[in-house]
Amino acid sequence: MSLKNLYSAVICDALDSMGYRHQAFTTQFHNYTGAKRLTGRCKTTLWADMYHPDENPYELELQAVDSCKPGEVIICAAGGSFRSGIWGELLSTAAMNSGCAGVLVHGCVRDIEKMRSMNFPVFATGKSPYDSQDRQRVVDIDIQVEIDQVVCRPGDFIFGDEDGIVIIPHEIEAEVIKKASDKVTAENISRDAIKAGMKAAEAYQKYGIL
Repeated sequence: MSLKNLYSAVICDALDSMGYRHQAFTTQFHNYTGAKRLTGRCKTTLWADMYHPDENPYELELQAVDSCKPGEVIICAAGGSFRSGIWGELLSTAAMNSGCAGVLVHGCVRDIEKMRSMNFPVFATGKSPYDSQDRQRVVDIDIQVEIDQVVCRPGDFIFGDEDGIVIIPHEIEAEVIKKASDKVTAENISRDAIKAGMKAAEAYQKYGIL
């Protein structure tokens, strides 16, 4: 599977053509570490806010990080909570040691400067200096989660770049990648024609690409 020339918008176009019209998050995720892309298979964690002392606050999040396989992206479904920074330098270090390809946090992160120096892909909706202890914790791992009503399942493919973040269901992954690749090729032909002087409307009529 080659993703070299693909980008989130053309992947969404391919999904649209197959009737999957709600696979990209509407919430804005910030690229806090400067990585160009976030790609890999979903490794899911479900988070909940806490309001009482927790005797073993990090148990499941550490289990998720330590069991992460090479090429997986840890999905932190935390409901967009700003209660604490649930991901930071130490978790990033442990995740990288496991071969993790990055992390997506529907919530807050911290230790941003240190993570940036690691060149580890971290996309999140916010930032907070607070530790997660007694504020938030993982309540389940490796299960189906939802972010912005987009379903994320273990093994689904996540693709993120400057335009946004999209989830590709694993059972249609090969077809989506082929359709997206084919459209990139067609877009290149149409763009070259426009550069050579063809009007945009004429190019669309001839190639059917916009």
